Amino acid sequence: MMYFPKISMSTIAMIATGVSLLALTSVDAAPSPHTLAVRDVWAPAITSPKKDDVWTIGSIVSVQWDTANPPNQVTNYNGRLLLGYMDGSGNENLDTEHPLAQDFDLRDGKVDISVPNVPSKDSYIVVCRSLSLAVVSLSNCRAVIGDSGNSSPEFTIA
Repeated sequence: MMYFPKISMSTIAMIATGVSLLALTSVDAAPSPHTLAVRDVWAPAITSPKKDDVWTIGSIVSVQWDTANPPNQVTNYNGRLLLGYMDGSGNENLDTEHPLAQDFDLRDGKVDISVPNVPSKDSYIVVCRSLSLAVVSLSNCRAVIGDSGNSSPEFTIA
C-alpha cells in the first residue's frame, strides 16, 4: 500500500510559484536575439460615439477619433476596434473574440461599422487599439505586449 501525504492548497500554490520563479530566472547559454525596443503607444481620443448617443442594431455608424499629434515611435498604424460595456466595477468587459473592425489605418481618424446584435444596454463603450506587438526578452522568459487603447464615453445600443 502506498502512502500519499496530505498537501494543502497553499503548499501546492507555493511550489507552483517557486517553479515559475525558477523558470523566469534561468539563463540561456547564448544571449537572446530579442530585446526591448522603444515603442510609443498611440491611444487617440475617441470623439464619436459621444456620451448618451444611441446606436440601432444593424445600422451603419462611424466611430471617430482625434488624429492630431501621433507619437514619433508608432511602429504599426493598424487598428482594432472592440466593443465593451461598463458594469460599475471599472471592468470594460471587452469582446476580444468579435472585434467591430480590424486592420484599419489609425491615421484615417474613423472607421464605419455595422452595429452588432447585442442585448440592449446604456453602458456600452468602444476601445480603439493598435495591433502592434513588441517581443520582450527577460532572460529565458519571452512576453508579448500590445499597445493599450482608450475608451469612448458610455453610449446606448438598442
